Amino acid sequence: MPGFVVLVAPSGSYRIAAYSAAAQALGLPILVVSNSEHSLVPDIANGITVDFEQPEAALEIILAAVGNKPVACALATDDSCVELCSRIAQQLNLPHNKTDATRLTQRKDLGRAALARAGCNSPLFQLVALEDIDTPQLTVPYPVVVKPLSLAASRGVIRANNEAEFTAACRRIDAILESTGANGFKRQQLLVESYIDGPEYAVEGFMVDGDFRLLTIFDKPEPLSGPFFEETYYLTPTRLSTELQQQLVDEIEKCCHAYGLEQGPVHAEARLSAAGPVLLELAARTIGGQCGQLIEFSLQQKLEELVIQGMCGIMPETGDRAESAGVLMIPITDAGILKRVEGLTEAMQTEFVKDIEIHINPGYELIPLPEGASYLGFIFAQAPDYEQTYAALKRAYAKLRFITQPKWALENL
Repeated sequence: MPGFVVLVAPSGSYRIAAYSAAAQALGLPILVVSNSEHSLVPDIANGITVDFEQPEAALEIILAAVGNKPVACALATDDSCVELCSRIAQQLNLPHNKTDATRLTQRKDLGRAALARAGCNSPLFQLVALEDIDTPQLTVPYPVVVKPLSLAASRGVIRANNEAEFTAACRRIDAILESTGANGFKRQQLLVESYIDGPEYAVEGFMVDGDFRLLTIFDKPEPLSGPFFEETYYLTPTRLSTELQQQLVDEIEKCCHAYGLEQGPVHAEARLSAAGPVLLELAARTIGGQCGQLIEFSLQQKLEELVIQGMCGIMPETGDRAESAGVLMIPITDAGILKRVEGLTEAMQTEFVKDIEIHINPGYELIPLPEGASYLGFIFAQAPDYEQTYAALKRAYAKLRFITQPKWALENL
C-alpha cells in the first residue's frame, strides 16, 4: 500500500485519533484535512485547514498540498465531509463514491426519492414547508416522524400522532434549525415519514466495486418508539436468525445500489417491519462516535484498519466467529450544567465492563434530544454471551450518577 492516507474530518470528530492510530499501525503516513486547526495534532499527524463551506477553494488547497506525492486512499470520518472527500478521491484517481451518491446520504429527502425509484422498502414520505405547518396538507397518515433534511444522530427527529403534535414538532425543529445556522432549502423544508413499527438494527459494512460486504449487525434491544429516538444500547453479534439477517443485508445492499454507492464504508439503520426490512438511514461512513470499538471487541480487528485496507484494495476476511460485545451510549436525560459524575469507579468495577468514557466535562451544558447533538459518554462491555453483556451495561449504568445544576440565563440574574 504505497503512499499516505488523506483523512477529511470536521472539527471535534471522535474519529481522527482512531484513524491516525490505524494508519500508523499499517505503516502509512496520514494527512488530516480539517475545518479547524484545533483538530490537528502535530504529534499524531500532519494536517491542513480548509473551509468546508467553500468546497472549490478547499479542493484546490488540498490538491496543492498533495502535489505529486503518492496517495493510498482518501477517507471521510463524518457525514459533513463525505462529498468533499469523494471529490478529492476523484481528482486523485482513487477508489471513491460518485459525488451524486454521497449527496444522497446528506439529504434525507433525495435519498428517500432514490429508494422509491429503485423499489426499495421505504416509509411513505413527503416534504412540508415550514411556512405551511399551520395548515398542513399531509398525505402520510398518522403516526408520522418529522425530521430535518440533513441533521444526524436523531437530532430534531420527532414522532407525531396527530395534527397538534405535528405542529408542535415542526415548531421545535424550526428552532433547532435556527440554532444550527442552516439556510436555503434545508432550512425551509422538513421531511415527514410514516412511522415504522418494529425492532431496529444497525448494519456495518463495506462496498467493494459495487458489492456489499457485511462486517456486523448491531441489535438495538431497547424499543425506539418515540416521541424522540435517542439510541442507547448496541449489541453484537445479532440474535437475528440467519434468514432474517440475510433479508436485512439484501435490503441494505439494494439500497446502496439505489444510492449509487460503490466503494467504501457503509453504516445503515433499518427496522424489521411486518412487511420486511425498511431502511431508515444510510451513510457513506463508519459507525459514529466511539462505537467502532465494538468491531475490535467482537471481531478482534480494528474497524479503522479494516476500512483503510479496504480502500487500498485489500478486504480482510473477518471470519465467522464473533464474540459478544456491547456499548451503551450514555443518554442525556436532564438539561443543565454538569457538576460532576459520581459512581464512576464503582461502575468501572462491574464484571465484564471493558471501559467507560465520559465525554462531557464538568461545567459544560447538557442538552437532551431532540435539541442535543451529543452523548454524555460510552460504556463498553464484553461477556461470554449476549445476555451477560447486556446485563453488565445496565448494571454499570445504574451505578452512575450525573449531578447537574440549572443553567441560569442572564435575565434570571
